[in-house]
Amino acid sequence: MSIRTESKCKACRREGEKLFRKGDKCSTAKCPFLKRSYRPGVHGPNSRVRQTSYGKQLREKQKAKETYGVQERQFRIYFDKAKRSRGNTAARLVEMLEMRLDNIVYRLGLAISRPKARQMVSHGLIRVNGRKVNIASCQVKPGSLISLSDRAAKSKILSEEETGRLVRHQAPSWLLLDAQERTGKVLNRPQGDDLKRNFDPTLIVEFYSR
Repeated sequence: MSIRTESKCKACRREGEKLFRKGDKCSTAKCPFLKRSYRPGVHGPNSRVRQTSYGKQLREKQKAKETYGVQERQFRIYFDKAKRSRGNTAARLVEMLEMRLDNIVYRLGLAISRPKARQMVSHGLIRVNGRKVNIASCQVKPGSLISLSDRAAKSKILSEEETGRLVRHQAPSWLLLDAQERTGKVLNRPQGDDLKRNFDPTLIVEFYSR
């Protein structure tokens, strides 16, 4: 597993929009992207990029990878699986990314960001149907119950501030959140508007289909 040392905010600046990789900080005035919204590098403030069609496809792929925190090899595996499955390849690709365990933990509000959700999963703080799962990329099936482990109950994850945030959190329609019990259930797979993201998956399909 590769270790990334690059600043999380640098990825937001490169893609030209917030990817919310630092949780609540991204929604405050302290967000570095608001101070330096230009591309990283010495020529960032004055750079003028003329994107080709290939360049646009590449940037959409990179944006999707940065959003979900997926490396190239694994992302290509997702695309190959989506291409072999029935239905729209672009929709199936986003669906598999959304059904990752770390993403579901984030969508339920049990973590303030996807990197934090991935850390919780890898540390064994998340249970699926009562069983510990420490693989962030695990594909969760509809009907599964997501909960925190007993060890998580003794940590600062369940502070009063975090509990209040969880009560105010709005989970997507395909997930059911019980803020009081701090559990969530996967009702079904995301469909329609639930698959709309900050990137265009059709351009990603075009990129890999060249």
